[in-house]
Amino acid sequence: MPTNILMPALSPTMEKGKLAKWLKKEGDAIKSGDVIAEIETDKATMEVEAVDEGTLGKIIVAEGTDDVAVNTPIAVILGEGEDASAIKTAAPSTPQAKAAPQAAPEKAEAPQKPAAPAAAASESAAKTATQKLNGRIFASPLARRLARERKLDLATLKGSGPHGRIVARDISAPRSAAPSPAPAAPAIATLAPMPDESVMKLYEPGSYEILPHDAMRKIIASRLMQAKQTIPHFYLTIACALDELLAVREKINAHAPAGKDKAPEWKLSVNDFIIKSMALALQRVPMANVTWTEGGMLKHRHSDVGVAVAIEGGLFTPVIRQAETKSLTQISAEMKDLAARARKRRLAPHEYQGGSTAISNLGMFGVREFSAVINPPHATILAVGAGEKRAMVEEDRVVIKTMMNVTLSCDHRAVDGALGAELLRAFKTYIEDPSLMLV
Repeated sequence: MPTNILMPALSPTMEKGKLAKWLKKEGDAIKSGDVIAEIETDKATMEVEAVDEGTLGKIIVAEGTDDVAVNTPIAVILGEGEDASAIKTAAPSTPQAKAAPQAAPEKAEAPQKPAAPAAAASESAAKTATQKLNGRIFASPLARRLARERKLDLATLKGSGPHGRIVARDISAPRSAAPSPAPAAPAIATLAPMPDESVMKLYEPGSYEILPHDAMRKIIASRLMQAKQTIPHFYLTIACALDELLAVREKINAHAPAGKDKAPEWKLSVNDFIIKSMALALQRVPMANVTWTEGGMLKHRHSDVGVAVAIEGGLFTPVIRQAETKSLTQISAEMKDLAARARKRRLAPHEYQGGSTAISNLGMFGVREFSAVINPPHATILAVGAGEKRAMVEEDRVVIKTMMNVTLSCDHRAVDGALGAELLRAFKTYIEDPSLMLV
């Protein structure tokens, strides 16, 4: 029977997407794992892999189509011996009808109604048969990576994705220790924004043009509004001396060996030191390395540090995983790669989701000091200002030092004032004495 290919949910926040490009045409043979299309999500352009084998019998949604809802049929695959005439009577594929988003490991699985025993047994058998067709195990790329990291055998897992495909939540489920969620809190009453018509009446017709919001701008607006309405922010600012750090950075960069193109193999930025300092500070103050949930606090073992990267029309926050374990040159190389792919909107969801804190650096624009909005599910974000020469008083003498203001935004539910101040003090210690990063 012909099988429908559904619009996948490639991130937890994705509800609709744009079918940017078909990489296969009608009549092409399809193998499991083949990249068949490119889809623009709320954040990036992602490749879509085929789960089934057969022939691409019909393309239902043309490339370039916007606002295609998740789980909408976008194409039909014909099995061996089937022809296009069978498509007219093809029914939607039952296992895919409730296809779940390929969520990050921390995304909780939504409860489902129990199926009738006979239907459940039939579906389970179909999933197992499809999952292990011809000895091959179907799993998403993210699920395969997580399985490798956790040393899990995919053959021992039961997939909950389309046609029994193993997805990320199937990897995290066996070892999940997340607390049971508490009953949902009552919704917070909010004021409705001014209607568009009322806003436009304030301006003379013809004095402006309307630039429609793209998916990224809508998501940014929604998440930041949610953050300011549901996270009780408070702010702490401290000044850090940069002179020692700048001297160490200059020495390290001067000793960088030449690569194949005769360019230095590395060139550390001040931001690389900031990332490393924040990662080590979170290890020194582990109670600040947390995420708030209604059921309990998630205390993270590693410092996964997100770094805001501005792109045209919005921003990404790619995450440096386990930054406390990485050298400055490793952080520098990884950050350059992530930033370059972020600007092309080529990051995979697992590269910008999660994390335990974030850094937003506007120092290169000459901004002296600012306060950043926390990016859920983080409990903190560090806003970094420009380094500048200032007159300072030390031991009754006026000295000139290069100083940098940083402001820590804290979620007061998870990080209290004294704890936030302790984290900032630890950060300042590493910034002002970068040799401690080598210990």
